Amino acid sequence: MHESLIQCPPYFRGSCVQLTTATASEQISGRNSFSVKSGRSPLQTLQESDQLEQSAVQATLQGRRELLEETCRTHKRRVLSPEDLRHLIVDDKHKLLYCYVPKVACTNWKRVLMVLTGDGHYREPLAIPANEAHVAGNLRSLSEYSTSEINQRLRTYLKFVFVREPFERLVSAYRNKFTRSYNTAFHKRYGTKIIRRHRADPQAEALEKGNNVSFEEFVYYLVDPQTQREEPFNEHWERVHSLCHPCLIHYDVVGKYETLVQDSRYILKLAGAEGEVKFPATSKSTRTTGDMAAKFFDNISPFFQKKLFNLYRMDFLLFNYSVPAYLKLR
Repeated sequence: MHESLIQCPPYFRGSCVQLTTATASEQISGRNSFSVKSGRSPLQTLQESDQLEQSAVQATLQGRRELLEETCRTHKRRVLSPEDLRHLIVDDKHKLLYCYVPKVACTNWKRVLMVLTGDGHYREPLAIPANEAHVAGNLRSLSEYSTSEINQRLRTYLKFVFVREPFERLVSAYRNKFTRSYNTAFHKRYGTKIIRRHRADPQAEALEKGNNVSFEEFVYYLVDPQTQREEPFNEHWERVHSLCHPCLIHYDVVGKYETLVQDSRYILKLAGAEGEVKFPATSKSTRTTGDMAAKFFDNISPFFQKKLFNLYRMDFLLFNYSVPAYLKLR
């Protein structure tokens, strides 16, 4: 019989028998800590810094944490399964757990973690090819560990996630997977299905190749109840709350794509790793912005805008993103 994997964040006051989160006093006193270079784990460093005068970055991150906890109070709790932990990457050396979210700088964070866990094999994140960063065996997932090892890491490691404005992330996923000619696997796997279901009188070539899906058709596919009845969403457009379970796992740091560099620098500092690796600065001129996302929604009717917003509503709420001004929800 498996031991339950259930994490009860500090704000939770329920009949949670198998607590995996140590109390604040235990963590700060060090009874559940690991030693890193400074003699403190990143989690202890965070908790100790919270007691001191905060910098603007620390205050922002604490505000995000508190808002997330408040929003999660009404969330129904359940036991975590190993499947829920597939997106959590483990760095045992620096005591870090990172939940990766596609289209939120996860390639660069995986590169950084390959440097941190690679025993000198990798030195410069951007020297690691993007496709290599996504090879399954290069980094360990928390789901690969035993129940007791999972609970130990959930209790004592610094847990962090990076999020992004939900519709910017969605448009970024669409642009990357459906408008780039090299993504033939996605065109075949999803494009052909979307065209078959949501295009009137499709051409034979479109049905075969699936390489010209419109954003409108992509939206129809997402809000179609049959889509999720058949299979879970692909991770590139799955909601963050479904990938990382922020109401079941107590994240110590919620980084944002909008403040990516400063939040990443802060995490590496907590881990005592700022001398080992620098988070790569991005200068991509093709990055999806709010203005760009607005243009994609021009052709989406208010009816389908509302359906799509309802689908991603929890991500807007949990991570404090306001309703985009370009939406016509009334």
